[in-house]
Amino acid sequence: MKHTHPLPGDIGLTQISGVTGRLIRFGQWINGDGFANYEHAFLVLPDDRLLEAEPGGARIRPLSQYAGADVLYVCPKGLTEQQRSGICKAATRYVGVPYSFLDYAAIATHRFHLPVPGLRRYIAATGHMICSQLVDQCYQDAGVHLFADGRWPGYVTPMALYELLAR
Repeated sequence: MKHTHPLPGDIGLTQISGVTGRLIRFGQWINGDGFANYEHAFLVLPDDRLLEAEPGGARIRPLSQYAGADVLYVCPKGLTEQQRSGICKAATRYVGVPYSFLDYAAIATHRFHLPVPGLRRYIAATGHMICSQLVDQCYQDAGVHLFADGRWPGYVTPMALYELLAR
């Protein structure tokens, strides 16, 4: 479900410019998500704040940092206030979690069914998360499973969130 006024627990999807944005677009393309306009996902928190994964580690920042940016806010239909609260509570546990571009390569390895023993365990054990993995994990921790397609936990790109929630 798409909307314009974000609520706590909503997911923000936006673009990243420059080389970083192009690298993420390429990573998403390798993973079958195409070259679309959403390379970044973040989680809206109470008090006009957000949680986002960044190369220096996940941080809570003011939502106003995206004022004027082209942000699409989405959430699953029927998300309750209790679920929103649980998602936001889960988010606070992930401050400082490192970011890893290597997760795009691991997601692609899984997508192409390359036989890499221990790949699933590796992704879970590194403790690193890209932005969309972080958002998905906060939802899972609150008992809200976004994807019912059998994908491994952590195999989520920003465009996968767009395809699921905004189309």
